[in-house]
Amino acid sequence: MRQIHKSAWLLVLLSAGLQILTFPLPNLYMLCWVAIAPLLIGLLRARQPDTLQLRAGMKLLPAGPGQAFLLGYVCGILWYAGTCYWIYNVMRQYGGVNTPAAVGILILFCFYLALYHGAFGLVISLLAGQSPFSRRALLLSPIVWVGVELARTRITGFPWDLLGIAQVDNIPMARIATVTGVYGLSFEIMVVNAAVAAAFLVGREKRKALLAAALGAAVVLQSGRLVSPPPVPTDHSARLVQQNVPILEGAEWTKEYFDQTLRELTAISLNSPAGERQHVDLIVWPESPAPFYTSDPIFRSAVSNMARQEQTWVLTGALGIRNASQTPERSTELYNSGVLVSPRGEWVARYDKVHLVPFGEYVPFKRLFSFAGGLTQQVGDFSAGVSHAPLEADGSKLGVFICYESIFPDEVRQSAAAGAQVFVNISNDGWYGDSGAYAQHLKQARMRAVENGRWLLRDTNTGVTASIDPYGRVMASVPRKTRTVLVAPYALSSVTTFYTRHGDWFAYVCAIISVGALLMRLLLRRKIER
Repeated sequence: MRQIHKSAWLLVLLSAGLQILTFPLPNLYMLCWVAIAPLLIGLLRARQPDTLQLRAGMKLLPAGPGQAFLLGYVCGILWYAGTCYWIYNVMRQYGGVNTPAAVGILILFCFYLALYHGAFGLVISLLAGQSPFSRRALLLSPIVWVGVELARTRITGFPWDLLGIAQVDNIPMARIATVTGVYGLSFEIMVVNAAVAAAFLVGREKRKALLAAALGAAVVLQSGRLVSPPPVPTDHSARLVQQNVPILEGAEWTKEYFDQTLRELTAISLNSPAGERQHVDLIVWPESPAPFYTSDPIFRSAVSNMARQEQTWVLTGALGIRNASQTPERSTELYNSGVLVSPRGEWVARYDKVHLVPFGEYVPFKRLFSFAGGLTQQVGDFSAGVSHAPLEADGSKLGVFICYESIFPDEVRQSAAAGAQVFVNISNDGWYGDSGAYAQHLKQARMRAVENGRWLLRDTNTGVTASIDPYGRVMASVPRKTRTVLVAPYALSSVTTFYTRHGDWFAYVCAIISVGALLMRLLLRRKIER
């Protein structure tokens, strides 16, 4: 098999760079319309023809299956390294591992998840066959891309920065997500990318017209960002406390420092930023690195007194411990929880985080990854919750999800499907530092509001703390890395979107079509070879 032409490698590098620039912090979101096109061109124009093919007038041919996988794989490695570089800092600063180990973990992470880009390249190659301009491969590429995104979500469990997230600020286009979820946006973006790629694969006489049409479609679709519906009416308000608690070693949490922190947080929770008393429907404390245990009488007393004094509901992040008297054999289990406290100071309900962060909240395959055990020292070795059922506060149903769970479309959807009328996302984004991760995380949480047509109260330890409307707009926020309070407007809704009711149906249809098309192609090729 002939070697991969150098132009294909250059196109892979270009595609990876454009994909990285699409997302925060660069946030050049308009590049999403062309970011994948170079990869498609590189896959379909990757190797020199042999002598007979050259005499027949053929130019560069599609990559072979192995070559296509390699091209896609390299693109994926670069994409993850450029987008999730913050993993190194998290591992080095908070994970208890040295610099070489932190670099090694980042490399392994990129090599592992890049398999999905490699799989995309492989499927495109198999669909294209030997055709230098494969309509089949180009037409099916948006469907294959969505199928691969679904696999990344369901199999690996890391759907970070799905392509459609780039258009969360494009309100008219983002409405597609209320039917298809974010995958529908990924599909639409890939359709334009396929058209741009086709313009460079056809003959020169057709190129200008096709390229103009593709870029014109991108401009028209992107112009939806200029459209902004009127504000959504609100009739509730919450006090979101941005704690700005530093991430400290356990030994640094002396009793004096713990008590002082608790007093300060309670004081600012009972007042608006201007200092005047203003009654709210809910007070929220975020997921926090502070050792706030649900079994700690000092912590419980402080939160209960705050709820009674304000005569309102309180939702606080805490470390939940299973009641030993109920199940002694599992009494040591620790949960990352959100606890609901009534205006009478009673601890009435608790949500335990269902989807834990691997190597952050637990270590999978502990024997194999024993070297990474230090990663759980800062946050504990957690057990997973089992239910996305909302918490009920005097008739209001709160759909609680914690930190990392905001990147999983179907899991957040389950909360709305179970009756949640408003979303509450408590998070500690302090782990990310000043990298682009906090902004990436915010965009993904905003998409969950769009998909389900719900207000989202997002309370984080270091920011961004915000009130987000059902269109995904940030309606109120406070500066990052400050200890402050946001009085966040919101409204309740019991109306469900098509996506809320039916979930990832569109992504599954794309996956089924991809598999079916691939099988048909392989069967046809085997028949021809016979």
